[in-house]
Amino acid sequence: MANTSSEFEKALEIGRPPNIVRLFPNSRALIVSGKVIDRAMTKKGKAMTIAANGRNHFVIRGVLQAAERANAAIIIEIAKSEGGANAYCASNFWNLARQVDAVMNELGISVPVAIHADHYGIKGDKDVETGKGEIPSIFDAGVTSIAIDASHLPDDQNLLANLALKPYVPDWAGYETEVGEIKGKEGLSTVNEALFLIQGLNAHDIFPDWIALNNGTTHGIEASDKGIQVPLTSEIHKALAKYKVSGAQHGTSGNNSDRLRNIVRETNTTKANVATALQMITWGVKVNDYGNAQLDENGDFIKVADAGVTEGVWAEMVEYAGSKDIKGGNYKKLNLPFENKLFGQSKDVRERMAKGVEDFVYELLTNVFNAGDTAPLAIEAILNAGSYDLGPKAERIEDPADWTNEKIHERAAGLDTDKGPAGDFDD
Repeated sequence: MANTSSEFEKALEIGRPPNIVRLFPNSRALIVSGKVIDRAMTKKGKAMTIAANGRNHFVIRGVLQAAERANAAIIIEIAKSEGGANAYCASNFWNLARQVDAVMNELGISVPVAIHADHYGIKGDKDVETGKGEIPSIFDAGVTSIAIDASHLPDDQNLLANLALKPYVPDWAGYETEVGEIKGKEGLSTVNEALFLIQGLNAHDIFPDWIALNNGTTHGIEASDKGIQVPLTSEIHKALAKYKVSGAQHGTSGNNSDRLRNIVRETNTTKANVATALQMITWGVKVNDYGNAQLDENGDFIKVADAGVTEGVWAEMVEYAGSKDIKGGNYKKLNLPFENKLFGQSKDVRERMAKGVEDFVYELLTNVFNAGDTAPLAIEAILNAGSYDLGPKAERIEDPADWTNEKIHERAAGLDTDKGPAGDFDD
């Protein structure tokens, strides 16, 4: 049901960032800055919302339907590996906002939604230079929030990459930074690493909305259920408290509901990324109650009858995967070649694909993440600010003289860090 309240109408008038107004001048979709979503979770307290990776269109539809049902403010995102220049998904940085806007108008979705460019990965100077052109282009296409992820680099280069690229991000936009690649129990982030990054940014008047950590989780299919280290996360968040940065939890799929509830209760996390579970649900792969794909005795995914794609399409997907030696978590690479095949199924099949996601996400939002009824708090934040631009949460504490390039290199050399094994940890 479309929202026609005076508060919603005012938020629609003043709360959409200028790129969204330009792209969708006649829209009734309340697409907002990532800052708005973070503030809503902070206002409710001990709440985090889903940042759903829209790897296919049916994930996007299902998540938006769940958010409306839960009256929750949410984030729809795509990572650089998923939807950048070398994408393995049809959803990408340049069409995600258009998909979200279209579905919100079609279905009368009235909750506030941010469009997030996740894991904008920086692995060296060449990526920094590319980013100076590409980052403005994705904001031109409707992104309202971004994660600059230079966690692949040493700590000093991570900080310097953020300093180099932040001027290309609009001041009103949501901003996430990251310390420590997401690679499971190896190379866990430390308090000192996180402080180094946030203090260095603070000295240059950069105040991130979120920080992502390597706190023990992984991307993709979580095989061990070791998962998120809640005490480590809490310790780091407490050390960062005066800098007023919230936590972004990556790699949520595969962590059980009790552990996710503990993240909500015991840390300052307001954003929880969910990707693999949602993709699997749209396809009809059997998952457990916290989204981990289930395997048969041969190590193959189990397809649920009368769920997700048709049996015929699933057979084609499995055959294709076999021909390309695609296994396990790399099934994600089926998204791009099969997107149009998914659209070509009958209406009832397409609807059940989205409905599976809706039911799973609704349960997360209301019974695990404590994000229910945060949509009015997001609208309230816009109205209180009188603008789409909520401004920073923090103010400068650090002395810029202590954070020159030379001193950044000196400070980083004194950090005791273990980055863990090398490898490809993009998502």
